Amino acid sequence: MSLKAFAAKIFAKRIVAKTQKWVQNPHKTQQRVFKELVAKGAGTKFGQDHDFNSISTHQDFVQRVPVRDYEELKSYVHGVVDGEPDILWSGKPLYFAKTSGTTSGAKYIPITKESIKHQVEASRNAILSYIDETGRADFVDGKMIFLQGSPELTEKNGIKLGRLSGISAHYVPNYLQKNRLPSWETNCIEDWETKVNTIVEETKDEDMTVIAGIPSWVQMYFEKLKEKTNRNIGDLFPNFELFIYGGVNYEPYRKKFEELIGRKVASIELFPASEGFFAYQESQKDKGMLLLLDSGIFYEFIRVDDFHKEEGKRLTIEQVEKDVDYVMIISTNAGLWAYNLGDTVRFVSLRPYKVIVSGRVKHFISAFGEHVIAKEVEEAMQKAMNATDAKMNEFTVAPQITPENEELPYHEWFVEFEKEPSDINTFKRILDESLQQQNSYYFDLIEGKVLQPLKITPIKKNGFKEYMKSMGKLGGQNKVQRLANDRSVADKLKEFIA
Repeated sequence: MSLKAFAAKIFAKRIVAKTQKWVQNPHKTQQRVFKELVAKGAGTKFGQDHDFNSISTHQDFVQRVPVRDYEELKSYVHGVVDGEPDILWSGKPLYFAKTSGTTSGAKYIPITKESIKHQVEASRNAILSYIDETGRADFVDGKMIFLQGSPELTEKNGIKLGRLSGISAHYVPNYLQKNRLPSWETNCIEDWETKVNTIVEETKDEDMTVIAGIPSWVQMYFEKLKEKTNRNIGDLFPNFELFIYGGVNYEPYRKKFEELIGRKVASIELFPASEGFFAYQESQKDKGMLLLLDSGIFYEFIRVDDFHKEEGKRLTIEQVEKDVDYVMIISTNAGLWAYNLGDTVRFVSLRPYKVIVSGRVKHFISAFGEHVIAKEVEEAMQKAMNATDAKMNEFTVAPQITPENEELPYHEWFVEFEKEPSDINTFKRILDESLQQQNSYYFDLIEGKVLQPLKITPIKKNGFKEYMKSMGKLGGQNKVQRLANDRSVADKLKEFIA
């Protein structure tokens, strides 16, 4: 074992022990974070507008600060973008993470010196938790890659501006700089296909041990590596130890990944966003990600079923239940207050608090009252693939409300198969039955002949990649929308049907 690996194990033990201190006191930790945030925010324009000086309890906060999404917070954000200090948080942010919002156009998410510190620590601690639990640390001597956006930043009124992954690239610790790939020049390439091809050339002869990124784009990287070398990824990189991912559920991709790699590889799931780093998988033995309660973020939760009702109650961590879908509301040390992130989570453990991401508030199908969410379609796809010989690259789902020939309406699944199932009807049946088992509303609609069972529309090879390219969203942090309550994505996919 190298000195570096030995030091990593010692450091990992220390960090895990430190984490356990707040894990054992979750409610007190969140109360402390709440008070610190309100006290710091009291001197800002937002704090003055919402009378932070009179807030001492969560109920006070609920009464004074309504839940807002980006669009509703935009007037304050514009003040920050214009260079005004003390608007949402003390002083000015260090960065803006620029994201392409689906409804708001470009979004400028402030990142402060306090919040970036927690972002960096969470990424590091996820790997240290793996080292501490497994005792495996030799991989720290190999090469590591994160498929990310360009680290080149621009400036707006004295504040640096870029993608979150590009901003994070500036915080790779010195002891990992020699391990890090690709080169800075390659990382700055904007065209995604050119960038991936260059990364393949830079990495194909290296000792890659850690690979990270959104599964769909890492899959593209693996496929190009295999095409270039005619070898499985696991043979090309015999010491490949760890796949780190976030942004989408890995399970629908797992079967394809293991085929490309040629063996199983340990994985760590992360829950990062421009607005904060919320959770990471700290154990290979248990399901879910540890919710980070001591990272400058105060959490509130609203049941998905109650979210659009006036009486939808804002719950603290003490009040949540297992196996219920909640809209996650955050207040952060970057100055986001009662902010609707748009993600829905489900608690799979309350001791400690662990979550899975179950979907997006705006990404669901309820054209007939079924309220199908991303987690349900992903689990159905996984089950259908596991039970058949099918292999899937990508998919999305949309309702077909007005089919031709007086047919009953149905859910239309647009699927790009790597390998089509030998029996498509069996595949469809398993897919539909799995969805019925998970969602009682969908079951009732099928049973009551309001809907007919789902239909599959095959997408041509690389069709989703071409679709994303046509939308200007190829690569980086972009991901295919898993489902929609309208035909907006479905209509654009028509030209990519097999």
